[in-house]
Amino acid sequence: MSKIRIALIEDHDLTRVGIRTALLQREEIEIVGEAANAAEGLKMLKMLQPDIAIIDIGLPGKDGIELTREVKSTVNGQELRTKILILTLRDNKEAVLAAFAAGADSYCMKDIKFDNLLDAVRVTYNGNAWIDPAIARIVLQQAQQNPPKPESAFLDSKTIASNPDYVDNLEGIEPYTLTERELEVLQLIVEGCSNAVIAERLYITVGTVKTHVRNILNKLCADDRTQAAVRALRSGLVG
Repeated sequence: MSKIRIALIEDHDLTRVGIRTALLQREEIEIVGEAANAAEGLKMLKMLQPDIAIIDIGLPGKDGIELTREVKSTVNGQELRTKILILTLRDNKEAVLAAFAAGADSYCMKDIKFDNLLDAVRVTYNGNAWIDPAIARIVLQQAQQNPPKPESAFLDSKTIASNPDYVDNLEGIEPYTLTERELEVLQLIVEGCSNAVIAERLYITVGTVKTHVRNILNKLCADDRTQAAVRALRSGLVG
């Protein structure tokens, strides 16, 4: 099994060491490089082309949002396929929306639990967005206030708000369409839990969780877990 190759771009030495130490507890993760600022980080990413770059927004000089924009702008020209996971203390609306508009794939808070950080890495590596529940609410509120037009979506096409399917009128979804167990699973999906974590919390097998997730996606007409989470939040199925 190939390892998930990760690069860390964080100016605070202790924070960077802590993230590295936490991630290296898992054999499937490899830290391939580190940088303390955007300029060094961009050179590193172009040279190493890791699977995921964990980037802090508050970098000195050029911030993490601008770095994310530069990384994403080089994708077509240099085939840089690195996914961006923003890890920051900033959860204000402007920072969140700016990060996604720049092309961030996932957004986590620095006070995230270790297991959830691992989930975020795995989800991002598999090509999906991992968004903290609080962050998802910010994006959802923005989508409700400013429904994106096809010619001018306010977020990158990879994110939930730029896809018209994510901002459809969902008021018609009723709680009784999902079983009590499916609602429990859905709540944990919204909280960013992996299938393994859901299985552990609900005392069921991972296979059973997968069945529930599949049923939830079908009932909510969702393509993936992130879309299901946003639809659940918007329709009030979960809090």
